[in-house]
Amino acid sequence: MRIWLTRHGQTDLNKAHLMQGLTDEPLNETGRRQAMEARKRIGDIKFDAVYSSPLSRAVETASVIGGVDISEVIKDPRLIEVDFGKYEKRKYWLLGLIMSLYWALPEVFPCPRTVENVESMVARSSSFLKELEEKEYENVLISCHGGIIRALTGYLSDAKNGIVWRPKPHNCEIRIFESENGKHTFVKTIQAENK
Repeated sequence: MRIWLTRHGQTDLNKAHLMQGLTDEPLNETGRRQAMEARKRIGDIKFDAVYSSPLSRAVETASVIGGVDISEVIKDPRLIEVDFGKYEKRKYWLLGLIMSLYWALPEVFPCPRTVENVESMVARSSSFLKELEEKEYENVLISCHGGIIRALTGYLSDAKNGIVWRPKPHNCEIRIFESENGKHTFVKTIQAENK
């Protein structure tokens, strides 16, 4: 099975450099263009299934990159973005020391109260992917978010701590992995257009 992970296209909250977790912010015009460009870059690939976070920015991205009608996108709550709690919609550079340190190095610094922790992200990501790997797909697309994609990547990279935090995923960047008999191989990254 080939698993294609992508982060949603740009939203106005992304553009304003605001933390965007569970807020259901739609794609802006740049985000729609990024998704269309990503679809062009992958060519005429046909996905056996297209999965998404239930948030509209990820669902629309899934539909465009996946080449399917929005009604065909399979929404799974385990793919939703991290709950940022009291930091939701705050400017990146005004998060305060505790959250800034945690979001930069969650392997080292503790999770602030009100924010979903890494253990929770890893648990829901691995639950989703283990279930997915039981299916008979050749190519599957997963559209999600900048936080949770780090745990999905961690699972598919067999990372001991369950996450791959860096490099930060860009809007509509696609990370491709092979999953065969419980073994995972990174294939490549298709870089996003971030204009």
